[in-house]
Amino acid sequence: MPVQAGDILQLIRSGEATTRGDLLEATGLSRMTVAQRVALLLDAGLVVETSAATAGRGRPRKSLRFNHEHAVVAVAAVDTTHTVTAVTDLEGRVLARERIEPRVADGPLPTLSAISESLAGLMTPDLPPLAGIGISVPGPVDPATGRPSEPPIMPGWDAYPIAEHLQEHVAEVPVHTANDADAAAVGEYVAEFRGCRSLVMVKVSTGIGTGIVLGGQRYTGADGGAGDIGHVRVEHPVPTRCMCGASGCLAAVASGRAVAAQLRELGRDATAGHDVGTLLRAGDHDALRLTREAGRRIGEVLATVVCVLNPEVVVVGGDLASTSLITGIRETLYGRSLPRATRHLRLALGSLREDAAVIGLNRVVVDAEFGPEAVTARLP
Repeated sequence: MPVQAGDILQLIRSGEATTRGDLLEATGLSRMTVAQRVALLLDAGLVVETSAATAGRGRPRKSLRFNHEHAVVAVAAVDTTHTVTAVTDLEGRVLARERIEPRVADGPLPTLSAISESLAGLMTPDLPPLAGIGISVPGPVDPATGRPSEPPIMPGWDAYPIAEHLQEHVAEVPVHTANDADAAAVGEYVAEFRGCRSLVMVKVSTGIGTGIVLGGQRYTGADGGAGDIGHVRVEHPVPTRCMCGASGCLAAVASGRAVAAQLRELGRDATAGHDVGTLLRAGDHDALRLTREAGRRIGEVLATVVCVLNPEVVVVGGDLASTSLITGIRETLYGRSLPRATRHLRLALGSLREDAAVIGLNRVVVDAEFGPEAVTARLP
């Protein structure tokens, strides 16, 4: 297929080509054709060209870069008890943000209404145009429709038209919906592990989910259910009913909700994952102990994931992300995995915390709206 303007932009965005000479070498196009393609991108404001001094008497060297200020992206990272909304530039730099506290258990209308109001307030008139909206939710998302698909901890959300709601109440722009762990996995990949061939992110908050990035792309599975380890059945002396209706799910015995329930029995004021996180940061002995035990359970299930995918990196994030959790995971993950599967495995705490999904959603929107096909279709 011929190399179009969108392909040229992709080379510039990825850093593979930062000068016209680089583009000539990378594409094999004629000098005139490269000049035409670059001119389209410059005229559209998608690329900027800058001059830099060179050693000796040669002409200044001109470099090309993606114009991160061409537009902005609005994102909403929805968790079970709160949501982080933000406006970012195209590089992922947060320009404005807000934390609001709708509960997903109250249904889609209250949550999305609060999100719409927050995003409208963050979108000030001095900002560049809005390129798109990204929203992550704590449940599976059908990749074909972008709608929640039988989410166990989101009553009333199944097949709800999230995109249509936001387009009606925020802006008529493309809306991209993702699972929260998938979005966080992309965020951690972009920020800390760019270039690794395979990354698994396990998010342990009120629930448990796993995001998978393979070859730089998120892997969601045939129906959006990839990585849903929270509902893998595990052996437990006292079968506990999960929010999905089944008994013995990993989330029922090792999630933030499960640890919070155990802490309540010990007299702590804890109802969800963020309450456990608060106790962990305060050094609460019981919270540290129970979180480590939860980590052991999670490590048992992650061992299968590691043996199947053989990832380079397993990142641990979410409200319970801590030394206690990762210690517990390590105790069972390595013992139950094949030595070859963990020989080069790196197990690390995520560095972005709540911002992981924010950065990941930015990348999801930018890759979709400024990818080769989308850009070529927009330019004449």
